[in-house]
Amino acid sequence: MKKKKVITKDMTIGEVLSIDENLAEIFLGFGMHCVACPVSQMETIEEASAVHGVDTEFLLKKLNENVK
Repeated sequence: MKKKKVITKDMTIGEVLSIDENLAEIFLGFGMHCVACPVSQMETIEEASAVHGVDTEFLLKKLNENVK
């Protein structure tokens, strides 16, 4: 049985999307259109959440619920 990867606040958006590209829909649902931005390779989830006014813990919950 393959262990599910846990998404953490210190991961970059690019790292998250490399685990499961379908998680882009979660980011987009939060108004975080940075999934296609070059900054997504450097900006952590925590940093992006702060810039976009998104609750980091709630975003992490949603990402981890939907990771494949």
